[in-house]
Amino acid sequence: MLDAGSRTRTQPPPPAIVFEALTEPNRDPARPWLQLLDDEQSPQVLRAEHPHLVIWSSLWPKRPDAQVRFDLQSDGREGTQLRWTLLVAEPLPDPSLLGHLRKRLNELINANLRYTFGQ
Repeated sequence: MLDAGSRTRTQPPPPAIVFEALTEPNRDPARPWLQLLDDEQSPQVLRAEHPHLVIWSSLWPKRPDAQVRFDLQSDGREGTQLRWTLLVAEPLPDPSLLGHLRKRLNELINANLRYTFGQ
């Protein structure tokens, strides 16, 4: 698998809470954050090591090989340093599609998920 992009940002809660949100994204219907587009599907958790690692299956039927890896660690205060990494098999998507996939992950994780935690 090739690293097709990643981003690291902090999330307000500790790693165990962020881990829960990633492994059970629809657990709280009052706080939905995994709002998928028409060309996306709900991911399956392929691997989870509490509270430091989560790997999702692809969100995109047109790239079923893709995976999303989440690495979680304490930010040294009360929050989490969360890194998502988009992994794909060769060949890499064309630049337009790759940009779209990265943008969507950033929106879902560093906007939608963060918002549910109050930021």
